[in-house]
Amino acid sequence: MKRILLLVLTNVMVVVVLGIVASLLGVNRYLTANGLNLGALLGYALIMGFGGAFISLLISKPLAKWSSGVRVIEQAQNADEAWIVETVRKFADKAQIGMPEVGIFEGDANAFATGAFKDSALVAVSTGLLQGMTREEVEAVIGHEVAHIANGDMVTMTLIQGVMNTFVVFLSRVIGYAVDSFLRKGDDRDSGPGMGYWITTIVLDIVLGFAAAMVVAWFSRQREFRADAGAAELMGRTQPMVNALARLGGMHTGELPKSLAAFGIAGGIGQLFSTHPPIEARIAALQAR
Repeated sequence: MKRILLLVLTNVMVVVVLGIVASLLGVNRYLTANGLNLGALLGYALIMGFGGAFISLLISKPLAKWSSGVRVIEQAQNADEAWIVETVRKFADKAQIGMPEVGIFEGDANAFATGAFKDSALVAVSTGLLQGMTREEVEAVIGHEVAHIANGDMVTMTLIQGVMNTFVVFLSRVIGYAVDSFLRKGDDRDSGPGMGYWITTIVLDIVLGFAAAMVVAWFSRQREFRADAGAAELMGRTQPMVNALARLGGMHTGELPKSLAAFGIAGGIGQLFSTHPPIEARIAALQAR
């Protein structure tokens, strides 16, 4: 319930902020008496498309802590916590990035990395992962998450999401206006767009949104292969990452909040919308290196 409320509240706040920005810039007035102002619409689409994606990126770290209940390790309370922090430090130094914050959260096996900048990210592992894997396997998972940070995956995914969002907003309204114009041919258009515009726009927002989600998921799956390879490079050998993935395949993995799902070690539903490739495909890719 906490996650759902936080997600809803965050989305509402983002939409309100973007709506205010669009209004101040005047780009929300793309429907005019003379027709569709494509320049204003493009500006509106860019603000709504990239604005939401970048705001989500900027607040990703605190949102991750709140929604997943991450306890940041400020000072190690035991040998295991000290080892986790030192492992992250070792990989961060090797990957030439700033030391991320390190955290632990309660739940089934999973881990994630997030943050807007390479030098101030967060790496978090679940208690289920620590309890269900050997140290070498946990080390490989941590290497995988550090590789995500080093590869700049959070920013890359934000840019891809922004581009897709922009296309959805722009195309749905252009097509909606064209459909409305065809249906109201010869009518007085001084009263503004008709139901054809609003219905078409809403339907296309949904349909094109699903298509955009498939494109983003495809990029996410390619990024997972690179992070697996990055973990192998950080460790100096491939087998620990192979073993970690094999172990993960036989475990009940924890569900992450939607905003973090693409950055976990496991996640996604269905082949087209999955943010992660099948475990078998990831293992085969590693063994083929």
